[in-house]
Amino acid sequence: MADNRGVVLYRDEAIVLRTQKLGEADRIVTLLTRENGKVRAVGKGVRRTSSRFGARLEPFMFVDVQLHVGRSLDVVTQAETVGPYARAICEDYGLYTAGTAMLETADRLVEAEKEPAVQQFWLLAGAVRSLAVNAHAPGLVLDSYLLRAFAIAGWAPSFTDCSRCGEPGPHRSFAVAMGGAVCGRCRPPGSTAPAPETFTLLAALLAGEWDVADASDARHRKEASGLVAAYSQYHLERTLRSLRMVERDGAVTPRAGGEA
Repeated sequence: MADNRGVVLYRDEAIVLRTQKLGEADRIVTLLTRENGKVRAVGKGVRRTSSRFGARLEPFMFVDVQLHVGRSLDVVTQAETVGPYARAICEDYGLYTAGTAMLETADRLVEAEKEPAVQQFWLLAGAVRSLAVNAHAPGLVLDSYLLRAFAIAGWAPSFTDCSRCGEPGPHRSFAVAMGGAVCGRCRPPGSTAPAPETFTLLAALLAGEWDVADASDARHRKEASGLVAAYSQYHLERTLRSLRMVERDGAVTPRAGGEA
């Protein structure tokens, strides 16, 4: 019998963020786990058709995994499906592009490996599930996810009070670099002036008030999406590659400095 005394195993729930080929039959799988944060692990033999759990280690899958600690990368030894979200999302272009932008955002925001990011995990798990079951329009789910993910990361936008001086709103101007709504005194050159309904929609998406968000008008969704995209780009300091592919119904993305 093999000596397993040196093998350190652990188990966790995870969302699969991305995969990349390794050798002829393996994959490196990037996971956002509930207890251990971001984990990069090897799925041995998962590209073979005979693999017992290859299909469970695809992006968007919510899985219960067992891993053993390796020298550089951990190794997946078991994977059980918790939420089979990949097929429903990948079969629909709108769902797929919105979901891919969410996975990329989570990967960017949770930079350090093996550091717990419980709030980010549960937020992503809920957002991926919402996409898979078509709970809301995919663009709304994406924008809500982005706003809330950045809030968890410490960049919570304000859509009512002035984000600079705190003067109670509502206000008419929006400045990405200042964190959202700004009053007339704090308004910098190049600020946008979204419709009041757009501010209402953004606040609802941040708070998870879906009755308000679902009832919003298409033109206000377009405007909100552009502001959320600019806000995301500004705080990540680079463009989300997958965000360019998202169906935005003609939404115009303002430059990161705030000018439309």
